[in-house]
Amino acid sequence: MLATAPTVEAAAQAMAALEPTALAATRAAALACRRWVGRGRAHDADAAATEAMRAALAGAPGRGTVVVGEGAKDEAPMLYDGEVVGRRDGRAFDIAVDPLECTKLCAKGLPGSLATIAFAAPGSMARLGCSFYMDKLVAALPAGSVERSPEENLRGAAAALDRPVGTLRIAVLDKPRHRELIDRLHAAGARVVSPPDGDVAAALGALLPGGDADLLMGIGGTPEGVMTACAARALGGFMQARLAPQGEDEAAALARAELDTERSYEVDDLVGGESLFVATGVTDGALLRGPWRRDGQLHTESIVIVAGSVRRIVQAHHEEGITP
Repeated sequence: MLATAPTVEAAAQAMAALEPTALAATRAAALACRRWVGRGRAHDADAAATEAMRAALAGAPGRGTVVVGEGAKDEAPMLYDGEVVGRRDGRAFDIAVDPLECTKLCAKGLPGSLATIAFAAPGSMARLGCSFYMDKLVAALPAGSVERSPEENLRGAAAALDRPVGTLRIAVLDKPRHRELIDRLHAAGARVVSPPDGDVAAALGALLPGGDADLLMGIGGTPEGVMTACAARALGGFMQARLAPQGEDEAAALARAELDTERSYEVDDLVGGESLFVATGVTDGALLRGPWRRDGQLHTESIVIVAGSVRRIVQAHHEEGITP
């Protein structure tokens, strides 16, 4: 049954009401990472971000269930799949978190690390906890299919954007598994943007107006894929994905869970209700700036994506109580 206009409006209002909680969570995580930037201790940075985000979520004005958490992939004791946070008697909502996306970049003091979170209507996020990796295609406009070849998708994107293939910028993570894909894209005449890490940030580069990519292709994290779907849904963007296990253990887990690796997931399959996506910069990057001092105060920069809108927010924080 299709949702009526009042129902859709109420769902959008529910997401807007959760925006302060999402911002508090990502800001807390970003500030908690400051002491670990450039210190070569990725695990400590991730643990600090997770602990800070979890503490912020405890004050959520509703009953949040972590659907996509740190989970088995990161062997995390907090913000795990199924954990419940916030007020148990309030409005229910789903949560997807990556308290520190690009832990290695943070540990190395390199650009592009983010604290990220997404909320959605209860029961609307795909339960794919045993899947670690998926093949993704992300763009602002419909631009092909994960079932087609890279060359076919380039032609589809060029047609959708009414531009020559040679002007397209394709985001592909710089990983050994993508060497052939990158070679094929280059051979077809496209430009390739290859960040070392940053699955969500790279996808946002293809979704956001004025982003640094026209299309994202390749295999990345499944948790990051669900978070990307939340942003894509809120923006009315395009995304398709297919589970892509990268080892025998993962493939066996998918088989036991009866998850089909041939199935193409659309945005609505990954998140089937109104959604909210928020990120705060941890280290300076093309998308967001990391925390900085000005006029005796710490500042953070965040991006909020909800109900078709994109807003950037700079917030000043008193340093009292913030770990140096």
